[in-house]
Amino acid sequence: MPLGFRTLLFGFVTLAAVVLIIDDIAQVEEEAAETEPQLNPTALTKSNKAVNHLVPSFSNAAKIQSSNWTFNKTLSMLIRKSILRFLDPERDISILKGTLKPGDIVHYVFDRHSTTNVSETLYHFLPTVSPMKNQHHRRCAIVGNSGILLNSSCGPEIDSHDFVIRCNLAPVEDYYKDVGWRTNLVTMNPSVVQRAFRDLASEEWRARFLRRLQSLSGSVLWIPAFMAKGGEERVEWTLRLILLHTVDVRTAFPSLRLLHAVRGYWLTNNVHIKRPTTGLLMYTMATRFCEEIHLYGFWPFPSDPHGRPVKYHYYDTLKYEYTSSSSPHTMPLEFRTLSSLHRQGALQLHTGPCDTGRQPQDQPHE
Repeated sequence: MPLGFRTLLFGFVTLAAVVLIIDDIAQVEEEAAETEPQLNPTALTKSNKAVNHLVPSFSNAAKIQSSNWTFNKTLSMLIRKSILRFLDPERDISILKGTLKPGDIVHYVFDRHSTTNVSETLYHFLPTVSPMKNQHHRRCAIVGNSGILLNSSCGPEIDSHDFVIRCNLAPVEDYYKDVGWRTNLVTMNPSVVQRAFRDLASEEWRARFLRRLQSLSGSVLWIPAFMAKGGEERVEWTLRLILLHTVDVRTAFPSLRLLHAVRGYWLTNNVHIKRPTTGLLMYTMATRFCEEIHLYGFWPFPSDPHGRPVKYHYYDTLKYEYTSSSSPHTMPLEFRTLSSLHRQGALQLHTGPCDTGRQPQDQPHE
């Protein structure tokens, strides 16, 4: 067969394949539109363009902090129902005993080619029932870790909520006037053990880590053990410390489908995130068991509306490029989405100083 004819034939075959693929995609989108109502309660974003230098003006921040915010219960319920089409946070918050057994091979969520084995220790800590089973709270606070919390005096206000969620085992002892004490659920990425507690390299760091765990006093400790390769040793160290010292915590390990289900919900609503941040994960899940949700410490910008520098974390000197294309997260876009939800009353986003009328609580006794 002449070379020219073969080239032409290959071109036709390729073109036909492309047409078929495009047609399949169109059919899938049409079916999705017919079977899945488009909630889009917020017109969440009108553009998928990269967000650069997205520091809200002072007037926009003032709108976020407006005392005229009113809870929109109807919209909140719509969002809850829509999320339940993608995941059930009560179930997906943790893998349960019986789902896995010691020795089972698990593929990491972010690295499907890498695997780990379920250890006897981890199996011991798998809950038998969901730690959030049958729970319902009227007012919940989700506390992010932005430096915008410093000098906010938000501690008493945060502690006044019925249920408080914190992210990545952030310290509270030295910052309680701004971030509060109360903790009902706290997340802990395995990397926190390395970054905040030096991989428990000495007795001093092990003691610090143990004190932080003991301060949780019955809270849910949510550990994404199967998200990324490299954290299995740190998860094991954590669980052995809890076991050795009989630390009063309830452990939870998110389901393997959780992250993709959460991302799927937001993508369906035209929010084109790469990978949801812990804060957005917690908000999405909290809609299941919280009626009214308040967010603190969510501010993914290097300066406040007055141009003053804002630390990435309120408790350390870590730097972060919010708009870097290499980042796994799209924080400014998430913030813009949450701001839209705030303006419509689905949640309340707190980004400024809090009412100082409340008095900070004393440190809880262990």
